[in-house]
Amino acid sequence: MSLNRAGSRSVVSVVAPLPVRDGIAPSRVHLPQGDWATIFDFLVQRFRFTAASVIHERLVRGEIVDAEGVPITPQTPYAPHQWLWYYREVPDEPQVPFEIDILYRDAQLLVIDKPHFLASIPGGRYLKETALTRLRQQLGLPDLSPVHRLDRETAGVMMFTIDPSCRGAYQSLFQSRDVTKVYEAVAPLDPLLTLPLRRETRLDAKSTHFTMQEVEGLPNSSTLIELIRPVDTYGLYRLTPHTGRKHQLRVHMSSLGIPICNDLFYPELQPSSMFDDFSRPLQLLAREVSFCDPYTGKTRTFSSNRVLAMAS
Repeated sequence: MSLNRAGSRSVVSVVAPLPVRDGIAPSRVHLPQGDWATIFDFLVQRFRFTAASVIHERLVRGEIVDAEGVPITPQTPYAPHQWLWYYREVPDEPQVPFEIDILYRDAQLLVIDKPHFLASIPGGRYLKETALTRLRQQLGLPDLSPVHRLDRETAGVMMFTIDPSCRGAYQSLFQSRDVTKVYEAVAPLDPLLTLPLRRETRLDAKSTHFTMQEVEGLPNSSTLIELIRPVDTYGLYRLTPHTGRKHQLRVHMSSLGIPICNDLFYPELQPSSMFDDFSRPLQLLAREVSFCDPYTGKTRTFSSNRVLAMAS
């Protein structure tokens, strides 16, 4: 059974009645106002892509509970305005054969060098094969939380908080753009393109799928693009984003006519069968993160030790 985490609703923070298990935090689903006879009836409609028999079996096994941790049964009457909790399951999850390197660790922070193809957090068809789940399980840190995210396809520096009380302070640095992030990418060379340049455009989601596009309107994204050096017919570029829009670097490079090498989303979305071809990693690396630590007042810089395959 694969129930999706409810993440768009703005609610007061609540404590989950289920603990982190094998590095996986419980997910939850909200029960809205409605006339379903039983909670089972609601779940069958809510998760229409999951077989009713699978949902029924999980209820019989007591795997879905209310806010007090009391198991829901197939006969439990429907009562709106409450949360149900469960552990998400992903059948046939692809294995990612790459390891996470630890760059730094103290009582508050954990900084890693994330490999290509490993999702930052659970979502979609990835649950166990994510940086967050692996680290929670391998390091015995059930309260570990990401400060920011990297695309599954992108490698490099990623930060987590070990102490939950510190998460807000570090996250606010990213929200207020007080973090300097530097990326490297390999992409085609264009002799007609004058570099360095700053790309400032408006990015919106496409209506047809989960990719982004540049549209008319007030810019909401900004990236400084510099050429570090040529690499045969390609170039190694330094990308410094001032904003953090979804797929920003990938869209900006593609829109300039120099899409990042091995990008399966831009300029055109490629077949999903290509997404797990581990021999062709996206040539995008989060090289460096720098910020003023909110607790010590000192500048901290963390750098990736990885090298893009096409840049060597």
